[in-house]
Amino acid sequence: MKTTTVKLLDGKALAAKIYQQLQTHIQELQTKVGRPPGLAVLMVGNNPASAAYVRNKEKACTQVGIASFGKHFPQETSQRELEDVIAELNEDERVDGILVQLPLPDHLDAVTLLNRIHPDKDADGLHPVNLGRLVRGEAGLRSCTPAGVMRLLQEYEIPLGGKNAVVVGRSILVGKPMALMLLEADATVTIVHSRSQNLSSITKNADILIAAVGRPGLITADMVKPGAIVVDVGMNRVTDTNGKSRLVGDAELESIAGVAEYLTPVPGGVGPMTVAMLLQNTFTSYLHTTK
Repeated sequence: MKTTTVKLLDGKALAAKIYQQLQTHIQELQTKVGRPPGLAVLMVGNNPASAAYVRNKEKACTQVGIASFGKHFPQETSQRELEDVIAELNEDERVDGILVQLPLPDHLDAVTLLNRIHPDKDADGLHPVNLGRLVRGEAGLRSCTPAGVMRLLQEYEIPLGGKNAVVVGRSILVGKPMALMLLEADATVTIVHSRSQNLSSITKNADILIAAVGRPGLITADMVKPGAIVVDVGMNRVTDTNGKSRLVGDAELESIAGVAEYLTPVPGGVGPMTVAMLLQNTFTSYLHTTK
């Protein structure tokens, strides 16, 4: 039986609510601490998409009262220079969160740079220590995009315990931490990927389907269980025959809208939540300095 009216998981509205809460908390604490929270976003080169993401993050910081210590480096910046900057930021008491904007130019080793960030200032939640804390179910900074998905599901009071959750994608950025967070919430979790066989037969059993591959239109209506919750993490820029570009997800949202009970729009679903969780992580680190 198909659902007639799909409900949207509105990440944009929830992000605005989180910003308002953060702004209030920061105003209350700033007098006590003597400074606002601080976030340093490091960007190398002139990737237009990265530049747009960084501008959005800095604008969001301004909105909630987080001081921005952004640094923009030329394309040819060396690994050693960036490692030195990260070391300085680790020691800077004004900075609570550090983020390296990906992707980086080919001559730089992103993993090594991410590992140089102090785990307690790891605003992206990608340091091995924080991923280890997630595996162990311990408190720590969480990877922003999957944490945003979990917060979105919580906001709409979608029960996860005992539900079949399928995560399409196994990246360290989204797929793996997403699966761990769902497992922590007592869902029964399956991860599928490019080598998985009979993809549609697996996704068709999902009460909660998370698409996080980066391939436009991968998930179609016939792969979705009637009444399922579909969370589309994909952010793909496609260009039509007229040369006009637009953002689309990994799921064919228009057709899936006739089958799913809930789904996330693209844009306006998971994307805004990723930035909101980045600010939340920075605030969480800031809170630790107030104790």
